[in-house]
Amino acid sequence: MKLFIDCLPCMLRQVLEAARMATTDEVMQEQIMNEAVQVLSGHKFYNCAPKLGEAMHAVVKRHSGVTDPYAEIKSRDIAEALRLEPLIRRFAFSGDDFLLQALKVSATGNVMDSALYNDLDIEACLNAELEKGFRVCDWDAFQKDIKMAKKILIIGDNAGEAVFDKVLAQYLSVGHEVIYAVRDEAIINDITTDEAAKTGIADHVTIISTGCGAPGAVLESCSKEFRTVFDNADIVISKGQGNFEALSDTSRTVYFLLKAKCPRIAKALGVDVNEYVFRKKM
Repeated sequence: MKLFIDCLPCMLRQVLEAARMATTDEVMQEQIMNEAVQVLSGHKFYNCAPKLGEAMHAVVKRHSGVTDPYAEIKSRDIAEALRLEPLIRRFAFSGDDFLLQALKVSATGNVMDSALYNDLDIEACLNAELEKGFRVCDWDAFQKDIKMAKKILIIGDNAGEAVFDKVLAQYLSVGHEVIYAVRDEAIINDITTDEAAKTGIADHVTIISTGCGAPGAVLESCSKEFRTVFDNADIVISKGQGNFEALSDTSRTVYFLLKAKCPRIAKALGVDVNEYVFRKKM
């Protein structure tokens, strides 16, 4: 997906957030922002938002010497998600079809970000989000594909979400080989191998790195190992907006599982902001 101008202010705000997490030195924060603006001015040279985001957050890491500004945030998110795991499992078992409920649990994990950042009642927020149905759901196609599949690749998104993905992964691991791909290095609050180990998802999946340090699986930057898995998996489930931006133009079939949290993504998916989508891209 091509980069749009309307996402640039948000990316700059995110760099400021990362800079403040990485250092309390206001002079250094100013240096980071000045250089980030310079990177941002060359946005036309980046073919998607995740690649630009990677370049901008590299500025924070280089100036501050902090390789993972969001480390505490990610630990907090995982701890809170684990505390909520009984609640989300009860929801998964509450419907007529566990797999469909597990898909919704996995998609809803993305709400952890906004709820925790805004100091909301996380349980009330989560319950409300779980009750929302999918605005778009290619359920019939998925049911057919899953019957024929042997190898399933799930491309993870944020750290706390992996606990929500665990419910889906556990179910799919019965009768399927499930591979869970994470970021190659720390970027924003996305999941890496270190965070994945803390969630317990490794009990049900094989964890691999995408080989890419961007907040999205940009195929041209991914490792040969990941590309091989991506190409050969019978089903690919892509989590979140960053992976959607990176993979929306790929030539293979992908199931995108996400909440459309910004107007640009919502428009691309043909839904309203804050609606949930499980869409098969042919």
